[in-house]
Amino acid sequence: MVHSAYDSFQLLTDCPTKIDAIESYGSKLLLGCSDGSLRIYVSDSSGADRSPPSDPHALRKEPYALERTVAGFSKKPLISMEVLESRELLLSLSESIAFHRLPNLETIAVITKAKGANVYSWDDRRGFLCFARQKRVCIFRHDGGRGFVEVKDFGVPDTVKSMSWCGENICLGIRKEYMILNATNGALSEVFSSGKIAPPLVVALPSGELILGKENIGVFVDQNGKLLQADRICWSEAPTVVVIQKPYAIALFPRRVEIRSLRVPYPLIQTIVLPGARHLTKSNNAVVVALEKSVYGLFPVPLGAQIVQLTASGNFEEALALCKLLPPEDASLRAAKEGSIHIRYAHYLFDNGCYEEAMEHFLASQVDITYVLSLYQSIVLPKTTAVPEPEKLVDLSLDAPQLSRGSSGMSDDLETFLPQLSESDENSALEFKKMSHNTLMALIKFLQKKRYIIVEKAAAEGTEEVVLDAVGDSFTSSRFKKSNKGRGNVPINSAAREMAAILDTALLQALFLTGQSSAAVELLKGLNYCDAKICEEILHKGHHYAALLELYRSNSMHREALTLLHQLVEESKSNQLQAEPIQKFSPESIIEYLKPLCSTDPMLVLEFSMLVLESCPTQTIELFLSGNIPADLVNSYLKQHAPNMQGRYLELMLAMNENGISGNLQNEMVQIYLSEVLEWYSELSAQQIWDEKAYSPTRKKLLSALESISGYSPEALLKRLPPDALFEERLNVPELALAYCDRVYESSVHQPPAKSSGNIYLTLLQIYLNPQKTTKNFEKRITNLVSSPNASIPKISSATSFKGKGGRKKIASIEGAEDMRISPSNTDSSRSDGDADAEESNEEGASSIMLDQVLDLLSRRWDRINGAQALRLLPRETKLQNLLPFLGPLLKKSSEAYRNFSVIKSLRQSENLQVKDELYNQRKAVVKISSDSMCSLCNKKLGTSVFAVYPNGKTLVHFVCFRDSQSMKAVSKVSQLRKR
Repeated sequence: MVHSAYDSFQLLTDCPTKIDAIESYGSKLLLGCSDGSLRIYVSDSSGADRSPPSDPHALRKEPYALERTVAGFSKKPLISMEVLESRELLLSLSESIAFHRLPNLETIAVITKAKGANVYSWDDRRGFLCFARQKRVCIFRHDGGRGFVEVKDFGVPDTVKSMSWCGENICLGIRKEYMILNATNGALSEVFSSGKIAPPLVVALPSGELILGKENIGVFVDQNGKLLQADRICWSEAPTVVVIQKPYAIALFPRRVEIRSLRVPYPLIQTIVLPGARHLTKSNNAVVVALEKSVYGLFPVPLGAQIVQLTASGNFEEALALCKLLPPEDASLRAAKEGSIHIRYAHYLFDNGCYEEAMEHFLASQVDITYVLSLYQSIVLPKTTAVPEPEKLVDLSLDAPQLSRGSSGMSDDLETFLPQLSESDENSALEFKKMSHNTLMALIKFLQKKRYIIVEKAAAEGTEEVVLDAVGDSFTSSRFKKSNKGRGNVPINSAAREMAAILDTALLQALFLTGQSSAAVELLKGLNYCDAKICEEILHKGHHYAALLELYRSNSMHREALTLLHQLVEESKSNQLQAEPIQKFSPESIIEYLKPLCSTDPMLVLEFSMLVLESCPTQTIELFLSGNIPADLVNSYLKQHAPNMQGRYLELMLAMNENGISGNLQNEMVQIYLSEVLEWYSELSAQQIWDEKAYSPTRKKLLSALESISGYSPEALLKRLPPDALFEERLNVPELALAYCDRVYESSVHQPPAKSSGNIYLTLLQIYLNPQKTTKNFEKRITNLVSSPNASIPKISSATSFKGKGGRKKIASIEGAEDMRISPSNTDSSRSDGDADAEESNEEGASSIMLDQVLDLLSRRWDRINGAQALRLLPRETKLQNLLPFLGPLLKKSSEAYRNFSVIKSLRQSENLQVKDELYNQRKAVVKISSDSMCSLCNKKLGTSVFAVYPNGKTLVHFVCFRDSQSMKAVSKVSQLRKR
């Protein structure tokens, strides 16, 4: 016997006649006797010390006495009877089936067709009754009143020995077979054989499933007869009756009653010896066993007492199953008992090497993680103020934790004492190491399952703090203190955050102790609360640098991380990193680390990017650009800390993002190039080997920059250029030349046409189209100055001349452009000046035409340049596509002007026609003079006198009167003016 699930109590003795059937109704016992009488017994509560019953409808654990006897209740002995509590009816089977009203036992109905029936089954939910007689199965339905209506009548192969409703079907035990009868159409389907010795036994479960007896085995099937599971209930022998009272199945045998659990593997719980037991039934709160002339009640032991018994005997699974049956009002008691049992069971499993199962029960017990971590000495935990001591968590007197602590942890000293073992103990050492690994693996699973809830609480706590800070809660903020870097403000009594720190710190250590470095790195990459100080020490000691970098990153300790990363990169270069020969760190690792910091800490990015700028310039510049670090800030930092890389940075930045570089940076780059070119020029001049046609790489860069960019300061450039060299660099300052041309043009806008300076832009075009000739012009002028020191300095506006292939030709400097005119003969010539200049260039040496500046000038000042003359100056090989910015707006303006003039011309013509038409209309006016026509002024007849007509065409006056009136008006106006 495992434990006492039921207490046996004799309810009555010495019944006058043999008991054939037994049933309970509330707190009463109904006995069907062999003489056809029905005896009703009630508890003997005559004693003065009897306390009032807690449930008046339950059997009492007291002796019962006869209340009354109903003689002649049945003509023949009762086979069985059943109380239908929902309908307050008593169903009895004797020679037929009868229904009596309770409690007065008034006969309601007698089903005469059931005469000779030997077995029945009642479906209380639908009010359906099925019974078997001979080889027939009949179904009746209770109509809710005093009658029953026959529904179906089916034939079966043989006499039915056991039956039960199973949903809409009926399970029948016929001969040695089980069959399922379809209650709708009467179809039969075989299930399996019931065995050779024991009769068939059908037992209905509360869930609607069935237990079918096969000798001493109970087989579970569903409502259609299909097997549900492989496990079986194995009785000691074939039972005669089985009743179900959760969580037990109680079986009746001739000399005893067996009680088995309904949980797999259906173990035997208790055996109650009752010789001569004949009948078994269940009531609301007990199981009733009837012998020949006595009755026993099997009363369940309180669940709490059963749980204590099972826990003490080590049957933890059964104890936990019983905890789930505790009533809902005892939820706190249930939780406490379950937690206590889970902890005891976990220690039992842990001590017996079932580590994962033990952690499952620790998890179910809701015990604090520090209680479980106390079993692992190798795990270093952060100090905490909010977590209670483990022994205070549960009130259990167990020695198991102390025994387990010494054998469960995979401590750091494991490798130190293992070598001390002798060779004969190597197997023991390996077994110990394996056990330690298994304990840590179980701990990892436990912590991972607990982690989600704990971290979620910690994150919610942090969110609440941010909200409180946002609303300015001074009272709450005064309770905050500064925590780890990157974690913000943390309350002093932050229990959730402290618990999360304990969990993550322990989990990280367990992962490394079991060799799961990649999983540990993934833990650190996500949201974690690892204790920075403890984990830093452990990771340093174990040379887990990748994880250490992630630890620094998650705690916003970026300076420490970058310092370590730089050290690892240097060690990787020198091949001195022996701790992790597989892990290699390159300068690109620093760049990757710096990328997320560009928006939060640009100064830190600049500081550590200097370490890799020389080795990875392109990637570093990409870092600056992708991180949106202000270019001016980068340039100033490089100028101060790495001036040798400033030019490289500006070059790469211009190449990668030409539009993103400001004018200030363009000017910086030009000045850097110019400084190098001037230094090179000084060296060659000191050696007297300077050649204006010499081009160093830096000078080529300078000229290219002057041609391609426009944001630099020309004034600053010209101030630094030497007066006797670098003439081509001077020509590459188009903005100053254009500004001068604009001033000349704008100053002459209001002058007479003879003084117009529209051709100034054409002069600039000629200079751009032949820069070599201009350079030589400057050289000749400087040579003349050097050769004749007493000569007067010529004016800047004077023109210089030189001889070429085509004879003598003057090229005016831009300052004298206002005095230069392009003759009509030149513009009408079929040969362009650009072609002539090209021929001269071929003979005098290679000369690069500044075509980009020409096209830029044409596109920017198209409205001030004569288009036909400009096109004649351009070389023949100039592509028309490049002239679109010049020709497009020029042609558009000319076409708009032509269209506007056409419209004006049409309007003038229309106006002329309108005036002519009005004149013709006025001339067509006719005035009719009769003898009665009167002058409107003198009121005399007009007669044949000269007359005048007012513009309204109706008022007629003498011409003399009209003239006199006009004279009078003129005199009156003069007099009025004199008075004023």
